[in-house]
Amino acid sequence: MFAGNTADPMTLASQVDKLKQRFGLSRVVLVGDRGMITSARIGEELRPAGLDWITALRAPQIRALLDAGAFQLSLFDERDLAEITAPEFPGERLVVCKNPLLAEERAGKREDLLRATEAAFGQLADKIAHGRGRKGKDKIARAVGRIENRYRLAKHFDIAIAEDGFTFRRNQARIAAEARLDGFYVIRTSLEAKALAADSVVGAYKGLARVERAFRSLKTVDLHLRPIHHWLAPRVRAHVFLCMLACHVEWHMRERLKPILFDDDDPMAAAGERASIVAAAQPSPAALRKRAGKLTPEGGPVHSFQSLLRDLATCTLNWMTTTLNQAYSFPLVTTPTSVQSRAFALLGVDPISL
Repeated sequence: MFAGNTADPMTLASQVDKLKQRFGLSRVVLVGDRGMITSARIGEELRPAGLDWITALRAPQIRALLDAGAFQLSLFDERDLAEITAPEFPGERLVVCKNPLLAEERAGKREDLLRATEAAFGQLADKIAHGRGRKGKDKIARAVGRIENRYRLAKHFDIAIAEDGFTFRRNQARIAAEARLDGFYVIRTSLEAKALAADSVVGAYKGLARVERAFRSLKTVDLHLRPIHHWLAPRVRAHVFLCMLACHVEWHMRERLKPILFDDDDPMAAAGERASIVAAAQPSPAALRKRAGKLTPEGGPVHSFQSLLRDLATCTLNWMTTTLNQAYSFPLVTTPTSVQSRAFALLGVDPISL
């Protein structure tokens, strides 16, 4: 837990100290995204502490490598991964990856944003031309700036602003320059090849997706960490601590309940279906059968984690009395259904003994 308005990179030093001192680890490899493990943090904190790292390069750094001839786009006509070195990153390995599906996704998103920006520019220009918008160079520039801030694609347009209006058009050269790197990303690491092969480096970085998924679940999907209706620091810490404990319990529940959830319970088979570590993850044949038939191998219904919890919530503990002696009461658990019994068995829980 850190005070508000603390930038992510500023939190790294204290965690490095914790890993080295509290846990006494002799070798630590930190895996983090580009915003967390920056070049400044590597030079000032990780390298002096003797830690290794796996992170990624930002788009301008990738473009600089391409312009300097560190790698050629033609390398990826027949492959999706190549390991290189560059003098700008001494003692590091760079793993260049290309994901065609990611390239299509980025190209489509860019085109959608370009069209949305053009539509907004067109509406503004039309308003000004018909006297419904403010004129004057400064006022028009502010209105154009608001559209630029909304879609973040001003660099792809040539805009000329006058006192009574403005013109705009796409800069195809800039768009093409950005598009040539669609689907490319570069992983950087200090680990030597004998410690971790290139595909394992990429796999370790992609493992951050599990962290992102956990935090998304923690914040909004399952546990609803936010909003935090506390003001005092100890209470905020206690609230977050309880949510983290709940997240830990949820993870273990999901692992045990996988046979009756849509979650893939055969990771080895799923890994075998994947063409390469760069390609998108694929479900195992067992997971595909569950999704298609919505039935487990035993013939029971398959649930999402949320729908299974709603089903289990109907198994209740009731306090009963009898007409013979209403002063006497006893607990009675509703009889579990077959789905509930299967879930309790997987969890190792006996609701009656609770």
